[in-house]
Amino acid sequence: MVVLLLAISAHEAAHAWMSYKFGDDTARLLGRITLNPVAHTDPIGTLLIPIVGFLLGAIGGPLASIPLLGWGKPTPVNPLRWHNKDLANVMVSLAGIMANLLIAIIAFVIFKVLLMTHVIDPYSVSLHDPVTLFLVYLLMMNVSLAIFNLLPFPPLDGSKILYSVLPASAQPILQLLEQYGFLILLVVMYMGLPGLIMGPVGGLVVYLLFLGVR
Repeated sequence: MVVLLLAISAHEAAHAWMSYKFGDDTARLLGRITLNPVAHTDPIGTLLIPIVGFLLGAIGGPLASIPLLGWGKPTPVNPLRWHNKDLANVMVSLAGIMANLLIAIIAFVIFKVLLMTHVIDPYSVSLHDPVTLFLVYLLMMNVSLAIFNLLPFPPLDGSKILYSVLPASAQPILQLLEQYGFLILLVVMYMGLPGLIMGPVGGLVVYLLFLGVR
């Protein structure tokens, strides 16, 4: 939960900061350029859903496989105030993803150094160790959020990027995605597509972590 709050706060704060850099101070005036989770907390997405997921995982059984998901309060932006609107739309949309990737890279480097210096024993990594557990969650959750948000379904960031990169002829498809995006997203999650993507990515991250470690 601590890592999830940090990841969500960084994601939303990055959206707010990038929008401000392109001339829109809407989110800044609302105090959204901050890592304080209170400013980004959504009662359902940040509290209820993650807590229920955590409790189901702790109880075990068939419901334990439900992933710990969550989202923050959407960052308000005013595109009419942006300079260079097409570039701004892409950069503001990517900002949250880049923030999560930055945190993941920092966690990766720290973890790698601790493994190579044997502060964490690479031959018997234990998730019962608080530092190891924190770094694992910090790394994997931020990588997961970054990749998950690239999916082109509203309200994820990937769908907003499509508006700037696809031609005008694709507008009917984008409007369809906008109208049914949340339902499509639920179907995609139910089918396990995020897991199919994250499986190979997670394997690659683990491989790189232990690469060259002796």
